[in-house]
Amino acid sequence: MRLWNGWGNEDSDLTMELSSGLSMLLEALVGTGTALPQATLNDVISKVPNTRLENHPLIITDPETRVRHSRGQSLPDWLEMHSGNVDTFPDGVAFPESSEQVRELLAHAKENNLVVIPYGGGTSVVGHINPENTDKPILTIDMGKMNTMMSIDTTSQLATFGAGTPGPIVEEELKKHGYTLGHFPQSWELSTLGGWVASRSSGQQSLHYGRIENMFAGGSIETFNGTMTIPTIPASSAGPDVREMILGSEGRIGIITEVTVRITPLPEEEKFQVVFFPSWEIGISAARELIQQRVALSMVRLSNPLETTSLLYMGAGSDSSGVVALEESLSKKGVGEGKVMMTFGVTGSARHCDAAYQLALDHCSDLGGVADESGLGDNWAHGRFRAPYLRDPLGAEGYVVDTMETAVDWSKVSEAAENIEQAIRTALDDEDEQVHAYTHLSHVYGQGSSIYTTYLFRIGESYEQGMNRWLKLKKAGAEQIVAHGGTISHQHGVGIYHKNYLTAEKGELGIAAIKSLCEQFDPNGQMNPGKLLPDNES
Repeated sequence: MRLWNGWGNEDSDLTMELSSGLSMLLEALVGTGTALPQATLNDVISKVPNTRLENHPLIITDPETRVRHSRGQSLPDWLEMHSGNVDTFPDGVAFPESSEQVRELLAHAKENNLVVIPYGGGTSVVGHINPENTDKPILTIDMGKMNTMMSIDTTSQLATFGAGTPGPIVEEELKKHGYTLGHFPQSWELSTLGGWVASRSSGQQSLHYGRIENMFAGGSIETFNGTMTIPTIPASSAGPDVREMILGSEGRIGIITEVTVRITPLPEEEKFQVVFFPSWEIGISAARELIQQRVALSMVRLSNPLETTSLLYMGAGSDSSGVVALEESLSKKGVGEGKVMMTFGVTGSARHCDAAYQLALDHCSDLGGVADESGLGDNWAHGRFRAPYLRDPLGAEGYVVDTMETAVDWSKVSEAAENIEQAIRTALDDEDEQVHAYTHLSHVYGQGSSIYTTYLFRIGESYEQGMNRWLKLKKAGAEQIVAHGGTISHQHGVGIYHKNYLTAEKGELGIAAIKSLCEQFDPNGQMNPGKLLPDNES
């Protein structure tokens, strides 16, 4: 069963614990954490008010179900659930098993003036699924039972799934036919295909497979104004692409019920390699040149010096002797203090992989890169979905971790990364609090790169203090993103926490166009209100 107040399943083998070495490292970096009491599920259930919904055969109104659908996986969500300071809940939750039942639920919502919140895997980190305080009853529609492959066309390389299908089932079903979707966000095991489309998700191997917008071929969306069906056409010059109306719509237009995706034959071979460079600037040049020269890689991740050191020692736990030996070996090869770590992957036929792998290694070597021979690339692949599981053990010792991400042109990458990280690192100076912040580039393009900053800090003496600290950190990072012309969200969507920065990216006319689009399909503003659009436009 899913955890009610944190990431993952109760019996997951990805669950992590803090080693004594990591605890000591955190204490040295940001100070001693204060463990706070944690609310129980029953504590939060006791706060659930009586439902405002009338009886309906498809709607469940028991308190526990409503609690489990009240929050996602943002840091504010985590703080609220662990403190028990939760004051908004859906009035009921429906679990439709067909598009017909979704239409029935929307008809009921329209007739009774209900707010509707679409719910996929519940992994949102920006508040997509959170109910707002409203006089209208709130109905959350959980798509988790629409989770099967409905058809596959191997000739055209298309497959259609129910929108509630999670990543593992997508891959399991496609594998039976010798195919893969290849979309692997960090939330892969828990998030859903419809959620990926609604939030414009990006998978870890987007260089090879593309982002979700490249995979999304068509599908069906149920709206208050009827069903919109998007046909699967290879390419078209017939006006604006209707698919783009749905991509990133975050439930404001309607509920995605079926998704047709472009699939790829299973790769013959796949491998990941770590290379160390003498400096951050050299590493950035290497990443940029690899992508601009079109070396056929499946992913590139470049960690800055602080993240490189942090990851090496965090991974080592209490026994850092292996890291010390590695650093001594690298230093003898000209890669010492200030080093950065690049992880790259190759995916495809054996011939393709061998050629791309060697080209990448040769290019890295020309820039002073030193290839790791200890298997760090395999370690990354093995643990690439584990990071979210670190939040709970950190929280148990009084620490919290969160991230900010953007994308900018290559000419801005170095300055933007430095300034975003520095703004976050110093945002709690007025409290004399330390923030441990580090950065990596996780998705690279010919034009530019994503910038992904992780930061750790102490919750403080109360969950409220932790929330106030997070608000300062979020504001500091977001303002730097906007100042450098970056997107307010490269891969997590907009939701609640990014919406008031969206105008800087879209412009006033762009925001007006998005608002008009939402009103076309949802004239009464019942679909997931308060999300995506800025407060003055919601």
